[in-house]
Amino acid sequence: MTIKTRMKLINIIFYSILIFGALSMAIPYIWMVITSIKPIDEIQSYPPSFGVHHPTMTPYKELFYLLPMSRYLLNSFFVAAIVTACNVFFCSLAGYAFAKHRFYGRDKLFLLLLGAIMIPYQVNLIPSFIIVKNLGWLNSFYALIIPNMAMAFGVFFCRQYIMSIPNDLIDAAKIDGCSEFSIYRLIILPLIKPALATLAIFTFLAQWNSFVWPLIVIHTNDMRTVPLALSVLNSQFGSNFAMMMAGATVVTLPVLIVFLSLQQYIIEGITMTRLKG
Repeated sequence: MTIKTRMKLINIIFYSILIFGALSMAIPYIWMVITSIKPIDEIQSYPPSFGVHHPTMTPYKELFYLLPMSRYLLNSFFVAAIVTACNVFFCSLAGYAFAKHRFYGRDKLFLLLLGAIMIPYQVNLIPSFIIVKNLGWLNSFYALIIPNMAMAFGVFFCRQYIMSIPNDLIDAAKIDGCSEFSIYRLIILPLIKPALATLAIFTFLAQWNSFVWPLIVIHTNDMRTVPLALSVLNSQFGSNFAMMMAGATVVTLPVLIVFLSLQQYIIEGITMTRLKG
């Protein structure tokens, strides 16, 4: 077997595995969308079928008629957008300080930051809830936004990327009379756009899908986010499979759009970030 034939065989096996993996992950989403437009008799038919003989949009109409789904979507988008913007700004600013400035206790603070990343999320739930309750922020956007305005992982991620920027650029800017914030705004930010885009995508997806924290701090119907809406949908309309799949489709669609449209930034940001100590 020649080297060329061997390489073709390896490529065929490699792409076959990738196609199989992609289909195995895509089939549940395809099934979800198809089920959301099926009449109830076709959903309950046996054996199950991918085909739709009489498609209907009734589950989507019922979803927005029986639940304030528009309000839930607006709440989730508002919280996710604000938290994402704050994380991009604060994490990049802190990452710049950790990467390019020397100050007393910098390395110890950074180790403390790394330690915060290693702490399980569930450990912080009760202390965070007590703080939010004492501040009177329960059942408000403050409780959803302010505790998540800056993540330890975001600071670490930005710091690792900024460390790859040559110090000569910063020194030249200082010679030209730039202030520290001007250096951050005019030099650092343009050079770390892939990292910022990656951080923004991760943060937006995490906030959009957040369930446990909103479940703890939100009590009224008008403040719920879409993960809580799916929980309500499951508890009140669990027997209506088409409506449940319609709700899951509506909630998943924005996430898929954001990820598919910006996935090149994720790959670029991760590959260009030099994770060095």
